[in-house]
Amino acid sequence: MAALPRDLSPWGMFVNADMVVRTVMIGLALASLAAWTVWLAKSIELRRNVTLARRGLDLLDNGATLAQVEAECGEDSDTVAQMIRSVAREASLSGGIQDDGFADRVSLRLERVEAAAVRRAAIGTGLLASIGAVAPFVGLFGTVWGIMNAFIGISKANTTNLAVVAPGIAEALLATALGLVAAIPAVVIYNHLSRRIGSYRALLGDASAQLLLLIGREAARQRCGRRAA
Repeated sequence: MAALPRDLSPWGMFVNADMVVRTVMIGLALASLAAWTVWLAKSIELRRNVTLARRGLDLLDNGATLAQVEAECGEDSDTVAQMIRSVAREASLSGGIQDDGFADRVSLRLERVEAAAVRRAAIGTGLLASIGAVAPFVGLFGTVWGIMNAFIGISKANTTNLAVVAPGIAEALLATALGLVAAIPAVVIYNHLSRRIGSYRALLGDASAQLLLLIGREAARQRCGRRAA
């Protein structure tokens, strides 16, 4: 068994910790780093996606026809642009927007595009949930192992002096603290990102509704034009 640490600073306890406890601490530190990395990456991604979705909504609000909004979105690769191109392709395959069942087919296409976008946005959040759920128990394992080593040290020293007991207990509790340091931010970040993904999904739902309204109005105008002719 490694000698009980005399330095009770966090670094001193880590350096002098048992190999198992040290491995637990390193794993928890890496888990915490992963959680913050996911937060940074997903925050940047979601901010960009929300900005593009709002721009696409403005485009649909001001658009008069499907052909117009398709031309204005150009080669954009954001989700709303993908929705517009998917609807335009369905219109081309159906020979226009007057075909019976066109709106139902468009709805299915829009649902698929929206679901794929939300799945992409949620990539990485599962890791946060896992860290939040598992890290405290990993820290607890390190604590149990450290306390066990502390008791072994006490028995070998044939004393219950606090100076002998305290370092091992402190080392064990440091593992629990690191588990909480990894888990608490991971849970908070997971909930935060889940709310932002929900807001993004709502924007995509609004875009789908706007597209359906757009093609509905265009189809109505075409029917009125034919009657007038």
